[in-house]
Amino acid sequence: MSTLRPHGYGALWHRLVSQLGQLDTLVPGQCALCHAWPAQPLCAACLASLATARRRCLTCACALPDAVAQCGACLTQPPPLDGCIAAVDYGWPWAGIVGRFKFRAQPGWAGTLAGLMRAAPGASDAIGQADWVLPIPLSRQRLRQRGYNQVLQLARHLGAGARLRADLLLRLQDTAAQSGLARAQRLRNLRGAFALEPLAAQAVAGRRVLLVDDVMTTGATLHAAALVLRAAGAAHIAALVLARTPARNDS
Repeated sequence: MSTLRPHGYGALWHRLVSQLGQLDTLVPGQCALCHAWPAQPLCAACLASLATARRRCLTCACALPDAVAQCGACLTQPPPLDGCIAAVDYGWPWAGIVGRFKFRAQPGWAGTLAGLMRAAPGASDAIGQADWVLPIPLSRQRLRQRGYNQVLQLARHLGAGARLRADLLLRLQDTAAQSGLARAQRLRNLRGAFALEPLAAQAVAGRRVLLVDDVMTTGATLHAAALVLRAAGAAHIAALVLARTPARNDS
């Protein structure tokens, strides 16, 4: 008997994974952290204690002291982003939760995690002011392996409506895994990885664009995408991410 695999049954596998992944939001269960029952994937008490807002750099979202608006790195070498917002730091418990959402076929986490993103300071305004909301795309190979693009799942829950465009930004290359690479290596890895859909590229000129991603480490992925948008004439480019990897000197 043949085994159902995503490589041979892409669309069917995608639908099955998506349906199964919604069960944790439709059926009451335990909080993934404190195991309270009945609860959604994360209970209100855990969200209140573990998802507290932090002061962050306006253009790279790294954590900063209260009196500082922008980090030294961004002041010295301004990034191609006009703004950047992160909901949480990429550490406990969020690293494990992102891993479940991203690699263990649990897209049902998208609504809860997108709610964290919307609640981040400045996120609601950034979403409301954007002409286009663009999720960072996966390569075709990664999409076949995973069954869904976790970033698109997040973006669909942000409330952008028709301004969400998953067709504008394209991923041309299946780049090697970014984890473990230094920033310069990540940038080389991503060179030529993104492009705009040729028939729709003019829609970016003069517009405000909000990029969406799940985890920001060095910013190389978002910067590579932003440079493509900047070249196409985008007037303002911001990013909204779920989790930001802390800089080494973050407290």
